[in-house]
Amino acid sequence: MPAKTIIFDFGGVLVDWNPRYLYKKIFSSETEMEWFLSNVCTPEWNQAMDAGKPFAEGIAELCERFPGFKEQISAFYDRWPEMLGGEITAGVGVLSELKAGGYRLYGLTNWSAETIPVAYSRFDFLRKLDGIVVSGEEKVIKPDPEIFRILLKRYDLKPEDCIFIDDNQQNTEAADALGFETVLFSDATDLRNRLRSAKIEIETVSGATLS
Repeated sequence: MPAKTIIFDFGGVLVDWNPRYLYKKIFSSETEMEWFLSNVCTPEWNQAMDAGKPFAEGIAELCERFPGFKEQISAFYDRWPEMLGGEITAGVGVLSELKAGGYRLYGLTNWSAETIPVAYSRFDFLRKLDGIVVSGEEKVIKPDPEIFRILLKRYDLKPEDCIFIDDNQQNTEAADALGFETVLFSDATDLRNRLRSAKIEIETVSGATLS
């Protein structure tokens, strides 16, 4: 078994999630949509659900603050699957290659406990992971060091033996500080090059080593 363990973020690395996939169907103009996502259902508001807040509670609070947008706010949960654009083939391809090479693979994601089952049912490649830590289930989110410690303890991992891949620099910096080797994800070519620099042998699904 290869010594290194590879840990993947989900959104932006393996899964294409974007609320705009839904809200472009709801709003008549991009300007209205962007205002709504910047002022009502903001990334910071969604992050609270990633940290374990129930959607019902978060939506109720916003509907009270923005009564003119109740239908649009409620859609954030009621039509949440429409925010999934599909898998990110660059990241999933590398994951499959690493699996073929016998590496231990884990997931560490900021994701609501209420919506992660949708991802599990839609994306078969998540079954290739040897374990997953979901922020909404733990009620702590990246870049908080505690969620990294939860991952390490649960799966008996050592940070110096792990490579953590994420598209968010704050998260990679937090992992760096704990002793992880990290890759800030941008594309498959850069990821493969960074992994090879870390002495990771990447295999194709058929088993042939990529040079």
